[in-house]
Amino acid sequence: MSHVISEQRMANQIAANQRHLPEADAVAAVAGHIDRFWNSFLRSRLYALVDAGAAGLDPVVVKAVERIRT
Repeated sequence: MSHVISEQRMANQIAANQRHLPEADAVAAVAGHIDRFWNSFLRSRLYALVDAGAAGLDPVVVKAVERIRT
């Protein structure tokens, strides 16, 4: 049984809710949501998952994190 970390699950759900948008708009929407509504603890845990190359992270989430960090 695989264990999905809650930050990964939540971020992937946000990305799934943006599937109707073109990818660039979805990335912007996910980045905006995470930046506005996630506290620094949750963001840092998500960043660590991206840095570790966590399997199962939606590519839109990875791009959103890259966007937030720039």
